[in-house]
Formats: sequence, C-alpha cells, structure tokens
Amino acid sequence: MVQKKSIFLFSILIFASSFCLAKPLPSKKEVLAQMKLTNAYFMNKWPDPGAKIVLKKTRPSNIWTRAVYYEGLMAYYKLNPDTAYYNYALKWGNAHQWGLNTGIKTRNADNHCCGQTYIDLYMMNPKPEKINDVKLSIDLMLESSKIDDWNWIDALQMAMPVYAQLGVMYKDNRYYERMYEMYMYSKTIEGGKGLYNPEDNLWWRDKDFVPPYKEPNGEDCYWSRGNGWVVAALVRVLEIMPKDAPHRDEYQKTLLLMLDALIPIQRKDGFWNVSLHDAKNYGGKETTGTALFTYGMAWAINNNLVNKEKYLPIVKKAWRAMSKESIHANGFLGYVQGTGKQPSDGQPVTYTSMPDFEDYGLGCFLLAGSEVYKLSK
Repeated sequence: MVQKKSIFLFSILIFASSFCLAKPLPSKKEVLAQMKLTNAYFMNKWPDPGAKIVLKKTRPSNIWTRAVYYEGLMAYYKLNPDTAYYNYALKWGNAHQWGLNTGIKTRNADNHCCGQTYIDLYMMNPKPEKINDVKLSIDLMLESSKIDDWNWIDALQMAMPVYAQLGVMYKDNRYYERMYEMYMYSKTIEGGKGLYNPEDNLWWRDKDFVPPYKEPNGEDCYWSRGNGWVVAALVRVLEIMPKDAPHRDEYQKTLLLMLDALIPIQRKDGFWNVSLHDAKNYGGKETTGTALFTYGMAWAINNNLVNKEKYLPIVKKAWRAMSKESIHANGFLGYVQGTGKQPSDGQPVTYTSMPDFEDYGLGCFLLAGSEVYKLSK
C-alpha cells in the first residue's frame, strides 16, 4: 500500500512538473509590455540622459553600467521603434560628445562599452563624430602589441562587440584578429592557465578566484553575472560578425558548452544563484545573471544552434521567474545584485533591495526580452 502511494505521489509530481514546463511563453504583446514597463520606470527616473551619476562619488553617465542599459534599449528599440527611445539614446551620446570615459587613450574595456551604442546609432544615421573617438581608441589598441587588458571576464562583454562592429563596418580583419588574441589571453593564459575551466565549461571572474580559491562548500567560485557577461559577449559577437569571419567557430563552441553547463544548475524556481556551484553561499534569486543566461539560450534557440525541446523549458522557467517575481508594479526590477565581482558583493539581494546602480540590470533584462519576444507567439 505504501509503495502504491509513493508511486502515485511520484506520478503526480511528474505530471505537475510536465504541466509547468508545458506552459507557453507569454505572448509577444505581453513580453513587450513587460519591457515597456521596466524601461519606462528607468526613463522617468532619469529624464536627462546626460545627467551625472551621483553616489559615493560622481561619475559620468557614459560608464559601463549605463552603456549596458543602452545595449538593452537598442535591442528593445528594434522590436518597438518608438522615436522616444531613439532620441533618448541620441541625447545620451550627444551629452558626452560621443566620447569615452577618461578619453581615447583608455585601454579599459569598461570605457569602450558605450561605443557599442554609439556605433549602432551611427549605422542608423552616419555622422562621423558618433564613432570618431571609439574608433581612434580601438585603433590605438591595434597599434600596440599588448593583449592582456581583459583580465576580468566582464571585460569581454564590454569590449568584444565593439571590435566586431568595427570589423564589419570597415571590412578589416585586424579588428577580429586582435579581439581573438585578447579573448584567448583571457581564456587560456590570464591567472596562470586562463580564466576558463574546460572541466566545468565556466569561467572564474578573475585571477583572484582561480584555484586554490574555493567556495565555502569546496567548489570553484563561478560568479553568475560574470559568466553571464561572457555569454552575452559571445552572443553579441556571433550576432554581429559575418558567417565567414575568422574564429567564429571558437566563439560558438564555447557559448554552446557554457549553455549546456548552465542547465543542471538552474534553480527550481527558474533563477540562477549568484554562486553557480555553491547554492548556499549567498544563495537566492538573482536577476542579472538569470537574464543574461536567458538571453544566450533564447538567442541560441532562435538561431537553431541548440535543441529547442531541451532548452525551451529552461528559458520558459527563467523568463517566468523574472517576469513574475522580479518586476514591481511600477517597473522597478528586484533581485538585482549590485556591482562587484563575487557572491558576497552587493548583498543582500532581495525583491525590494536597491542596487547601487539600477541601469545595467535593466539592460540585461531588455536583452533577454528581445530574444524571448522572438520565441513568443
């Protein structure tokens, strides 16, 4: 009798799980509405795109956090071409005279991130001033033999798409080759043997987390958002580069290996923990890493690179988690970890906690939404 009851309960659980996974994605209209709501919250809070960001110190608004937001905004604009979004981005570029934080001599990937949107806006209405500084800065990088600048994995997302964009615009493989050299230094050399662990197909955030560093449970430390930045970098580069661009196979192979490694560590509620291999080290829901992984998986499905039956349930769970549990009625995004480099930074991460910077979290969410929209009916 006990055995029959157990079998019955197990069957109910399997049925419930299957029913949950069979739930469709929200409609395109619903996805757009969620993107519109969250974006409106931010634009209303920041009516002046050029306003300085004042926290413990004052920063210009062309730093990486805001640049990531504009990546998401441009992806949203492609789905919903409202001139208000275009003008908001244009005013941002004009406010900074299309310049980079600290100037053209910067080698810091964070300062190059704004160039992604500058170039997007240039492609819509070519005016030389929009890309003058970012091109000069990257060209200075090409003139140097130094390739070890991307010594933290976030840098890949901040800068790689700029090199890919310039390679396409000028039909110049030098941009692709230097991007590859710098990427491979990060992957295989930085920190001793590189920041990528081929055994787990995940990345250590920087050399501080390369073993012997361990999480409290003895596992390697794989920070969720850091790995999310790599996923986004690879997606953006693959999206931008032509099919015959050099080293494309490397980027695609690494992306697919990463996506596969993320499936078994997704939380039951659809989110991913901030520490991917230690659910108890500041465990809990987190939006930014989840959004970037959703972006990567949805893009891979949309581009026929992965098995849809395998990946779609993962994307559904993740998008439902964010849309149902992260979005407040006024559009504020909850469960966004503040800036940092490891699970303990920016804590506590809760539904109501305010991260130090709100912008990049929304950028990640809009990127995810832009690909989930394409999957929806």
